[in-house]
Amino acid sequence: MTFLCISCYFKGEDFLSACKAAGNTVFLVTVKELENEPWPREAIDDIFFIEEENSPQNYANMVKGLAWIMRERKIDRVVALDDFDVEKAAYLREEFRIPGMGQTTARLFRDKLAMRAKAAEAGIRIPPFTALFNDAEINEYARTVPAPWVVKPRAEASATGIRKVHNAEQLWEVINELGEDRNQYLLEQFKPGDVYHVDALTKDGKILFVRTSKYLSTPFEVTQGGGVFRTHILEFGSEEDEALKTMNKQLLKAFGMQFSASHTEFIRAHEDGEFYFLETASRVGGAHIAEMVEFSSGINLWGEWANIEDAKAKDIKYKLPKARKDYAGLLVSLSRFQHPDSSSFNDEEVVWRINKDYHIGMIVQSKSRERVLELLDNYAHRVVHEFGA
Repeated sequence: MTFLCISCYFKGEDFLSACKAAGNTVFLVTVKELENEPWPREAIDDIFFIEEENSPQNYANMVKGLAWIMRERKIDRVVALDDFDVEKAAYLREEFRIPGMGQTTARLFRDKLAMRAKAAEAGIRIPPFTALFNDAEINEYARTVPAPWVVKPRAEASATGIRKVHNAEQLWEVINELGEDRNQYLLEQFKPGDVYHVDALTKDGKILFVRTSKYLSTPFEVTQGGGVFRTHILEFGSEEDEALKTMNKQLLKAFGMQFSASHTEFIRAHEDGEFYFLETASRVGGAHIAEMVEFSSGINLWGEWANIEDAKAKDIKYKLPKARKDYAGLLVSLSRFQHPDSSSFNDEEVVWRINKDYHIGMIVQSKSRERVLELLDNYAHRVVHEFGA
């Protein structure tokens, strides 16, 4: 089989390697700026470059480029390795009738307004929201839904572009600033609470692997106010673990997920203790969450996603490796040093360290969840005082 993998961000190296190891031809589509990143060149048969923007003109150029390639080389599958490439992949599948997630389903995993509307339709609990299309509807929302609220881009990833507002006057200032782009945003009630993520692998509509985790400091908090990003694996079989698994299963079924990795976020509101759906993506979680999951389970999400795609394309049997149940936690922060020395974090539980300029980070692994939390708290305090940017 020939796989066309799209990633306008440097990620997915293990996917590319596993796809090649399964005997496939692997093409990579990326942006010119990433040409010299350490891609696994031995796993890539050819690299093509595109513009990153999801625009009609760029889509038309992608179609022309792929049509030229396909004159001599058949493409069997198109896979998006990053959030921003899900729409590109779906567009190409539709145009060339390549099997996989089409544009309608892809919208549910990219467009935050579409995913909220679909979740509400499926009876999944979500914070009150509205589109920013109609002035009267916005004013009615502001009148009936208690503040604070967040204005969110419909198509950005993580916490990018989110703005918190506390009253109708602030809200309209933000909306007026958005101008003719306001239709690309939504408005949602901000619910204080604990945020969780569920990372899963699905094949033939059945979840084969799932791991639940809880942020100790969320991407939104770090983006808005700085600090140290931290997350950890939940207690296996706990009330939270089981509730999140059930809710995630309901969500992916409603969204029509057939085969892919997924990363879904929920919040447990302080006011009522209930879980609410926040957002989902048909990809492996970013910010090194995949590495944390692997140290907890032994399951490489990127590699097994590639194996699932390969099995589906070839109509062969797939068997997930047996997963371990260890606890793990992740900590990542900006550093004021270009090459921070993390050797002083020398507890035996440290199993991974980040290698990135102006960043410090590590993963800890233990049979004890309490030990993981103890280390994350201690390390976060030290990182802020010794390395904080």
